[in-house]
Amino acid sequence: MAKSIAAHASDHVMLDVMKLGGVTGWLHAAALAEAWGLLASSHTFPEFSVHLLGVTPTCQWLEYLNHVDPILTEPVRIKDGHALISDRPGSGLEWNEQVIQQWLAHS
Repeated sequence: MAKSIAAHASDHVMLDVMKLGGVTGWLHAAALAEAWGLLASSHTFPEFSVHLLGVTPTCQWLEYLNHVDPILTEPVRIKDGHALISDRPGSGLEWNEQVIQQWLAHS
């Protein structure tokens, strides 16, 4: 990401928590974006990215894909165009074990 920013490859960064090395990688990338004055959005995994965008100084957009909603006990909620951050501890993710077991039984 640092090389791309230095080469002025984009006017915007899209952070992917799974490809950046987790929370630590995201925070490093967010600091780079801030240092260069680049807006930052998320790429996939909104259930986790919503928390990280909350601490990203140049936050712009949450990419919202609801692919995993059926297997979560509490999916990301959107209200008036805004993602509502869960007040559950940690990432707030909790798998719906019953749905997962049903899916495994049919696969």
